[in-house]
Amino acid sequence: MYNPLTISVIIVYFICLIIIIFTIVHVARHHKNFGTVLNSILTIISVFFIGIIYSTLFIFSIIIYLSEYVNLLLWKLSIIMGFVSLEIVILVSSFMIEYKKIPFFPLLCYTILLGFLIGSLFFLESIQIIHKSSNSSPYLVIDTSEINFIFNPLTGLITIIFLTLILINLLYVGIILYFKSREPKVIIGFSINAIILWNPLILYILYIIFQLTVYRELHIIFIMINSIVLCITLIKRPEMFQVLTNKVYFLNIYHKSGILLYSYEFEKEGILTDSVIWGNILIGINHILSEFIDSRDKIDMLQTKKAKIIVNYNNEYGFAVLVISNQKNEILVNLMENFTNDFKDRYKNELMEIQDLNKIIDVSDFKDTREMILKNFKIYL
Repeated sequence: MYNPLTISVIIVYFICLIIIIFTIVHVARHHKNFGTVLNSILTIISVFFIGIIYSTLFIFSIIIYLSEYVNLLLWKLSIIMGFVSLEIVILVSSFMIEYKKIPFFPLLCYTILLGFLIGSLFFLESIQIIHKSSNSSPYLVIDTSEINFIFNPLTGLITIIFLTLILINLLYVGIILYFKSREPKVIIGFSINAIILWNPLILYILYIIFQLTVYRELHIIFIMINSIVLCITLIKRPEMFQVLTNKVYFLNIYHKSGILLYSYEFEKEGILTDSVIWGNILIGINHILSEFIDSRDKIDMLQTKKAKIIVNYNNEYGFAVLVISNQKNEILVNLMENFTNDFKDRYKNELMEIQDLNKIIDVSDFKDTREMILKNFKIYL
């Protein structure tokens, strides 16, 4: 009779496999919802590595007994893929804090540890397999406790150090995201996912120390549950992965004459609320834009101590969209481009009428711009 834990592992594995395949297809089809192609690719890779490659190698090594050599090889490969998967998770988490900012030092440490691990796995006695059944191979394991893997001190120590550093890193990322996020409520899903990910890592450490198979099986069940939660989050809340700490303060639209057509304030933030300082800066900017809007050599970003001023021009209709943000990234630039096109399409008649600089401009013609801002920049609201 099958062990209930063994049955649970198999059932959760197939459920996880179906959900992950569906999620990968969903992300590929709706990649624009994730801001950039890079975000989509990293998201697909992280889900694929953890939920499919790692889980499959892990489960096959304990569910199907082929031979001592093959099962041991599958187990060692699962450890390596587990390391790689966690490095990808850390990279994706870091991109959520600041887009394309790679945490070189942590990744370097993890890569060095991965090198040590691979080196230790080449030793014959790095991990030993204990096979308690007398059945001839190959066969489907009824009770996963029949197969156990014993780590030698060096391999076990390297793995424990790596997992401990990952736990600390996940805690750090969670704290930073919570306090730097535009809206802490949005980060709750990620925080729950991070907490769930803590459980399997701790269980794996306990398995290495005590060599009890129950910790191993609970580890892989929690890993797959984590993958399912992540997939659901990806489908339901893709905006979570669009640089949560990126803030937008103002959006201004200028005519080539220097006249402000529309202004929208997203949020008040410290020094940025000083209307005198920013009033003077924006007055200067509209003169700069009036000079550059018809020029080939354009300024596309200005930087202050507290913020970056990003500009998107439209020469055909003679206007520029200016956004003041705490950081510039590809996601924000894409949103600005989409908004500029929407604004052009919506007000092309009004914009054509004021191409003549002697024409009186009625800024009330652009009063419905707010709806377009809400549509295009909803992740910043």
